[in-house]
Amino acid sequence: MTPELLVLALAGLLQSVQFALFAVPANRALGPGYTMSARDRPPSRALGLRTARLQRALANHFEGLILFTLAVVIVTLADQSTGWTALLAWIYLAARIAYVPAYALGWRPGRSLIWMAGYLATVLMILAALV
Repeated sequence: MTPELLVLALAGLLQSVQFALFAVPANRALGPGYTMSARDRPPSRALGLRTARLQRALANHFEGLILFTLAVVIVTLADQSTGWTALLAWIYLAARIAYVPAYALGWRPGRSLIWMAGYLATVLMILAALV
């Protein structure tokens, strides 16, 4: 397994952890009547500030994971895995891990800078595979 694929697997596990970090307080806030329903109507209660931030961080990771997966697939299938692409993959994962508390705690501008580090690492992986 390439280092990039290992990091992709770990990013998938991070996604699962993020889901739990969001789902537990969301279920407490909204109640099982709503969370187990078909959700045809908006909830009668709002999520707390931190829980709503965890929801947005989770959604953001789903979005970022699509591009990162693309980068890993390109690097792997093109047989372009190098120390550089491995480092970039680890930077992506570190940024995504740091992004969760940064978003949950409302760090500004830290949250955006952390996001940018992960995004740039992903784009640089794609560019490295093309060179």
